[in-house]
Amino acid sequence: MINKNIKSNFISGFLVFLIALPLCLGIAKASGFPPIAGIYTAVIGGLVVTFLSKAPLAIKGPAAGLIAIAIGAVDELGGDDPILGYKLTLAVIVISGLLQIAMGFAKFGKMGDMFPISVIRGMLAAIGVIIISKQIHVILGVVPSAKSPWGLLAEIPHSILNLNPKVAVIGVLSLALLFVHPLIKNKTVNKLPAPLLILLLAIPLGFVFNLSNEHSYTLGSLDFEISPSQYLVVLPENFFSGITFPDFSQLLSYTSIKYIIMFALVGSIESVLSAKAIDALDPNDRVTNLNKDLVAVGIGNTIAGMIGGLPMISEIVRSSANINAGAKGRMSNFYHGLFLFLFVLLAAAVIKTIPNAALAAMLVFTGLKLASPQEFIKIKNVGFDQLLQFLTTLIVTLWTDLLVGVASGIVLKIVIELVQGVKLNEMFQLNTQVSASKDGLVIKFNGIASFINYLKFKSLIDAQPKNQKIILDFSDCFFIDHTFLNNINNIQNKFTKEGGELIKVGFEKHHFQSQHHLSSRRLVTNPLQENTPEELTKRAQSIKEFAESHNLDFEANLSPSFVRPYLSAFSILSRLRRANNFILGTREHYSFMIFDITYVKADDFSTETTTATIALVFNIAKGGIPDFYTQDKSNFSNLKTKYDMDLMEKSNLTPFNIYGNNEELIDTFFTSDIISLIAEQPYRIECKRREMLIHKEWGLLSEGKSMEYMLSFVDNLGNEVVKKRFEEAQV
Repeated sequence: MINKNIKSNFISGFLVFLIALPLCLGIAKASGFPPIAGIYTAVIGGLVVTFLSKAPLAIKGPAAGLIAIAIGAVDELGGDDPILGYKLTLAVIVISGLLQIAMGFAKFGKMGDMFPISVIRGMLAAIGVIIISKQIHVILGVVPSAKSPWGLLAEIPHSILNLNPKVAVIGVLSLALLFVHPLIKNKTVNKLPAPLLILLLAIPLGFVFNLSNEHSYTLGSLDFEISPSQYLVVLPENFFSGITFPDFSQLLSYTSIKYIIMFALVGSIESVLSAKAIDALDPNDRVTNLNKDLVAVGIGNTIAGMIGGLPMISEIVRSSANINAGAKGRMSNFYHGLFLFLFVLLAAAVIKTIPNAALAAMLVFTGLKLASPQEFIKIKNVGFDQLLQFLTTLIVTLWTDLLVGVASGIVLKIVIELVQGVKLNEMFQLNTQVSASKDGLVIKFNGIASFINYLKFKSLIDAQPKNQKIILDFSDCFFIDHTFLNNINNIQNKFTKEGGELIKVGFEKHHFQSQHHLSSRRLVTNPLQENTPEELTKRAQSIKEFAESHNLDFEANLSPSFVRPYLSAFSILSRLRRANNFILGTREHYSFMIFDITYVKADDFSTETTTATIALVFNIAKGGIPDFYTQDKSNFSNLKTKYDMDLMEKSNLTPFNIYGNNEELIDTFFTSDIISLIAEQPYRIECKRREMLIHKEWGLLSEGKSMEYMLSFVDNLGNEVVKKRFEEAQV
């Protein structure tokens, strides 16, 4: 087992290194730091912090989320001297690292739970806009004159009209590849990390366009200049010669103090949120000690600042890739840092051929995800109050800085709650009554449940055994905010994993800000203002009518404890947040459910939720059904490919692969009828412990024909499996 883990961690560390190399270089350049600074940070995060944190699967390194702070510090502290600004910013990073160590010892690791979610999302969206505003010009090969995000955005049309064609070709193609990569059907290409594919495209184009030699060229009537120092990555002569020491001369200035707080606060929040997201993806359900991890990150940042590196966090994108590559433990982070160190030490010449436009494309892609229109829609769906907080944080951050932006979002949130009748002193109080009943432990809330007093509630709930049933009664709670409800939703999984149950009740007389299940809500006394969860959405009503037309049962909402046992064998369980719109059916030899789920989908700097419609077929006759899946999923790394379906290709059916360990059982189970049935439909199947999970590329099915097709497929598959079981029984 130990040797197997070493091999898995070594391979995953190498794959993460391929992703981390261009990202570290690009983040450093975008931050106003030398490119080598990003490598220093990742190397320290791998070779040093690995043994201090003991975070199971987290990859430590520089993150795009801190670009806005870093470049702001360099510009403000250095003025017209970027080298001086860089050295003064290093001093800020050192002190912010020490502050993070103190925060970790003071158990601030849980503070990520108390910040309003919409404010954090607004901050991340602002970071995304700032990244885009700066890096889009690098993609086009133009040096902008503006400095502020608004000015840089306004200057984009000018840069498009004055782009450098050779550079722009590399940048635009790299950006296009990032969008196209998930759509590529070739399995070999699809498995390669997108950053690696970009390097494989951009480096040869750099040679074709002769970017390594200073020259001019003419296109039509226009003349263009190529300067290697501007368009290619620049590295010091060797790994160690790039080490730069901080300048502490302005440490007590207002600007330095402001950026110390920003680095410590924003970096800690991002690292904590990312660590929690990584834990949610861990197939072994391990939990990171957030306080200890914060101390480790602080030590890493202190060291990085002392030698010329960027600040680090637990980085979600590289960590997700690490998990998908089959990492078993923290040593994969060590190997990723080791590979970076050896590559820069032995193959620096290769790095010097990487076009900056390609690195900028990766960052613009990241920025577009952070500030995508979908983020606005998701926040709006939770409630107009959340959208106001989101937009305020976003706009104020772009006009000023992150610290002021976050503060303005929090102040607005407090004002909104005060307008709704919440008293200021109640925000800091947690009024609960704990009692025992025949149903379990009951925690009854009075006053308000706010993001400010959530940590008091968490201390209360953490002191309770998780293997019991706890009922949270909000019937007398005047106001419950979105952040509080979202955090409760997250800790429900812990209870389920340990055999317990956490249930929320008492919302019958509350007014909801929206129909979102986690929207803020306020107690009302006028029955005409009540908006109870029993009111069906348009989708729920349509699915109910569909179920009734097929003589099936429908339930709009069921307790999570109902569905989780059926999903316990599948990896989606650890990311499940909510299930609703249930169609339930029982046939003679099997049962099934078709329903919508809301689950966590890891993103670059936070976990965002998305929805899908899935079906479960269960209570099938025992025996003769292998564990398998019909889609190449990296989190099933312990399974191996059985075979490609030549039969389907001969029958003009869509080819698919079957994966599983028991090849003999797979051979006997997959008859030509079952193969044809699966191939004719766009569904993917996972079968574990004789239960089948069916979905369509993890998407939400529309009501009507799509639901009709899934129901038909479920019945046809169930009948084929049952028919095969009876044939075997007769033999």
